Amino acid sequence: MLKVFNTLTRQKEVFTPITSGIVKMYVCGPTVYNYIHIGNARSAIAFDTIRRYFEYKGYHVKYISNFTDVDDKMIKAAKEAHTTVPKIAERFIAAFMTDTKALNIEPATKHPRATENIKDIIEFIQDLIGKGYAYESEGDVYYRARKFAHYGQLSHQNIDDLEVGASQHVDPEEVDRKEDPVDFALWKAAKPDEISWNSPWGKGRPGWHIECSVMSTKYLGDTFDIHGGGQDLTFPHHENEIAQSEAKTGQKFANYWLHNGFVTVGDDNEKMSKSLGNFVTVHDILKTVDPQVLRFFMATTQYRRPIQYTQGNLDDAANNLKRLQTAFNNLTYRLKDAEPGSDPKVEQEIRQIEADFVDQMDDDFNVQNGITEVYELAKFGNVYAERPVVFKDSLTFILKTLTELVNIFGIKFKQETLNDDGIEALIKERIAARQNRNFERSDEIREQLKAQGIILEDTPQGTRWHRDDGKGNE
Repeated sequence: MLKVFNTLTRQKEVFTPITSGIVKMYVCGPTVYNYIHIGNARSAIAFDTIRRYFEYKGYHVKYISNFTDVDDKMIKAAKEAHTTVPKIAERFIAAFMTDTKALNIEPATKHPRATENIKDIIEFIQDLIGKGYAYESEGDVYYRARKFAHYGQLSHQNIDDLEVGASQHVDPEEVDRKEDPVDFALWKAAKPDEISWNSPWGKGRPGWHIECSVMSTKYLGDTFDIHGGGQDLTFPHHENEIAQSEAKTGQKFANYWLHNGFVTVGDDNEKMSKSLGNFVTVHDILKTVDPQVLRFFMATTQYRRPIQYTQGNLDDAANNLKRLQTAFNNLTYRLKDAEPGSDPKVEQEIRQIEADFVDQMDDDFNVQNGITEVYELAKFGNVYAERPVVFKDSLTFILKTLTELVNIFGIKFKQETLNDDGIEALIKERIAARQNRNFERSDEIREQLKAQGIILEDTPQGTRWHRDDGKGNE
């Protein structure tokens, strides 16, 4: 029975989808004014892993994740680059897709953009004005936060205690245009030379929060199953989404709220910040780090826990990933001399390990305990592969289970194909040299192959080879 921690109630709850067999899920995407940083990647990886686990359990997941392609940061970036907001957006949306593909993050069912939904946003705001939840002021439109009876419920704050200008996207002059300091912008009047659209209130553009309310309900309905995002979005962004959406529809916005933890950088556990000089983009990381290692590192930390991004932790992830790849290689290698048939006891053991894995993952996606079961599976596979006699069906079953479980973490095993006759001939010559105790020739062949990027492994079942990946991962 799958349980998730609901930020709204501050407790674990049994997950029950609105529609049997279907999960409707919205996750806030990036503002596309720059390459994504590791904080963005952490959220994308965490929710992709959650999505994959739902799919593993047989659910169809309708997954929506937006691009914020117009806001203050976008306008500033365009000015600094002497270009337009749409061109900045196109550049960094393309970069996002490239970087997330490298991390094996599945594309969302739909990646809507704010600028593609201006008509819907305007109509949404008009509805809120008509219901008395919003008002126009000098070309801006604001939401009356105090009118929404449950404002503050997600972040568990009292509206009287909230900081002035809590929306984080206001300037001091804006306070004078509001009825109440805690009101937040739905529509912003255009400043000279800013990107804008025509509206009933004059030229302007959407506020930050309104776009997610519009796009989530547009593609998932007035009420959907899961809304996800980083912990930093709980207030004010997600709080404002609830207020806007439920005021308009009169329905509960999302049944479960899931928030991933922060990422700190370095051994000092510092929060990532440009001012501290530790701002790290995925675009730069992937120049030196294997994408699968970064993915594995982040996917194997439970989504609500903080992640400490350090070289040491990356090295640990690389070693653990190599353990799994080695088990896969060992099992694959034994297929060539396996006997027909199966061993029921082996398959029973594998089913039990998989059941234990599910038990752990059903506890709010506890990937840290879940991956421990995967290591047990790999260990069992290694021991089985060393048996003098192994059965093909049992090997295939172990391989299938191992592959399916690591896929939840976004990992694809590398397939080694022994189809190069020249390499095989040298390996045979080396084996003969070792048998004749000609160790000098044996070493020469190993070094000759290594120079060609071919790494040899001497195992109890024989000599295997694979190609060096170019990053020192032999």
